[in-house]
Amino acid sequence: MQNLLLLIVLAPLAAAALAGLFGRLIGRAGAHTVTILGVAVAFAGSATVLYRMLYEGAPAFNEVIYTWLVSDGIRFEVGFLVDHLTALMMVVVTFVSLMVHVYTIGYMHDDDGYQRFFSYISLFTFAMLMLVMSNNFLQLFFGWEAVGLVSYLLIGFWYTRPTAIFANMKAFLVNRVGDFGFVLGIAAIVYYTGSLRYADAFAAAPEIAAQGFIPWAGASWNAMTVVCILLFIGAMGKSAQVPLHVWLPDSMEGPTPISALIHAATMVTAGIFMVARMSPLFELSPTARSFVLVIGATTALFMGFLGIIQNDIKRVVAYSTLSQLGYMTVALGVSAYSVAIFHLMTHAFFKALLFLAAGSVIIGMHHEQDMRKMGGLRRYMPITYWTSLIGSLALIGFPGFAGFYSKDSIIEAVHAALEGGKVSGAGYAYVCVVVGVFVTAFYSFRMIFMTFHGEERMDHHTKEHLHESPWVVTVPLVLLAIPSVVIGGWTMGPVLFGGYFGEAIRVLPANDVVAKLGEEWHGPLAFIVEGFTSPTLYIALAGVATAWYLYLKAPALPARIRAGAEPIYRLLENKYYFDWFNENVLAAGSRWFGNRFWTIGDQFVIDGALVNGSARTVGLLGALVRHLQSGLLYHYAFAMIIGLSALLAYILYRA
Repeated sequence: MQNLLLLIVLAPLAAAALAGLFGRLIGRAGAHTVTILGVAVAFAGSATVLYRMLYEGAPAFNEVIYTWLVSDGIRFEVGFLVDHLTALMMVVVTFVSLMVHVYTIGYMHDDDGYQRFFSYISLFTFAMLMLVMSNNFLQLFFGWEAVGLVSYLLIGFWYTRPTAIFANMKAFLVNRVGDFGFVLGIAAIVYYTGSLRYADAFAAAPEIAAQGFIPWAGASWNAMTVVCILLFIGAMGKSAQVPLHVWLPDSMEGPTPISALIHAATMVTAGIFMVARMSPLFELSPTARSFVLVIGATTALFMGFLGIIQNDIKRVVAYSTLSQLGYMTVALGVSAYSVAIFHLMTHAFFKALLFLAAGSVIIGMHHEQDMRKMGGLRRYMPITYWTSLIGSLALIGFPGFAGFYSKDSIIEAVHAALEGGKVSGAGYAYVCVVVGVFVTAFYSFRMIFMTFHGEERMDHHTKEHLHESPWVVTVPLVLLAIPSVVIGGWTMGPVLFGGYFGEAIRVLPANDVVAKLGEEWHGPLAFIVEGFTSPTLYIALAGVATAWYLYLKAPALPARIRAGAEPIYRLLENKYYFDWFNENVLAAGSRWFGNRFWTIGDQFVIDGALVNGSARTVGLLGALVRHLQSGLLYHYAFAMIIGLSALLAYILYRA
């Protein structure tokens, strides 16, 4: 097993090195061939691992591969923990990455950075695999920072564009805020356990939960609550939760394939995976889970509102990603970790599909992204249309599609937590996720209707050259559309109610809302039938009907609504003023403080007092001492007599 796992991890790394270092030598075809081969090997290996665990009963693998160093008894190691949770993540990451690699051949065909792009996305796959396969916090942090680094490189891939450079720097800085909390959480675990291994942290969890943390005199916090909130702050940055969400919409400045690979299916789900992996810790802190729940619910609803007013097709999907990440976080907050991972898996397929379909539209529209300049594309791009429709139906949770099983499970889990009174904030979260159903359906089908239906609003030149995208683009769309339909019903039973995760996810019996859902589970077909009687379906259909009426039946009405609700529109257009606050309060305040600190600290203290001040002091003393050097012998004799008299007086006094 160890050799297979090393092959899975190192194949994308070797391919990235070949494409990056020898890209000019092997050419464009060589770069995409070697990276696709590397990721295909990783996918085949991951599928083999999952197959062995499911059908051959292979045990979980938890071994140290390499010891880097030992310091004060703490071991810094590279090691793999591959259980059912890891195996599922490995298959999702490598399959989506493989589809993106193939898609990139068509999307980046004319780009000068072709080889560099393939090197980056293959390197990202390596980093993500290192993250999900780690068995210790050191390797987790390495993968965490490595995916952040490659994300920075990919968002700013078109580095001649100022907007791309601004976006990648914004992503880098916002994630540093989250990562600061994350590394403090890891440091706290090392402080309490003396180890970086997951197993040691989990074994010591009851002891940590029994300890207090005193941040200042008179205050006492639960140590486990502090640890979990610090870890979750890292997840807030990586998984773009309010208020550390601001980087993700701007990351759309990068090429579309990375939107699918990083910001839909893999990197942004790293925080969700991390919290699920840390379930033995989070289960012992109700306060931390309430914090997770409220943050997730706020993100799910209020980021969905922002998707309503977007006209850039990629930004609609980006805000949808923010909202769906909020849904996953809500599931984590009510201890439905398995439901969160289940939605992570289904979302990976249909959201990658929607991003790649948006890219296909952009190709057909000659890189035009404004939906107000589209319309009627259904007749020109049928494959893109139907796959986009499948992705949207999965996103809104229409019965039978993948998102229906996972999204409804989240809503039911929150409802069960609300009835059981298991976690504070469940009522607020339930309102958010239910209202979010309408919002999701509205912005999803607003995008479908504005892009593929209605009046053709593109210019004459674009219309003349409109056609379906090449097969390297459409084949990944079809291959992603298939699991977007079938994966939910096929896997819901075993993943949620069949004990699939085993010991990988631990939930206290009192918090097990998934077990309550399992009492009413009678198979996927029965779940579909129940879905048609559920109010959430009709809330979603109301969202679809509203979008149809506003953008196909009465297209002049949205402008009048906007004029009548100008303050609300302005609030949404300014994204709740988070960017304004960050730029004009935090950034400007930091610059002001830096300038004052430079003026006081550098000019007055360092230059004024230490450097120039010491020079002036030496000069002053020198000027005074110079007066003692008169060159007259009787002056020196007088000074010697005075000094000798003072010395004799001191000796006599001491005697």
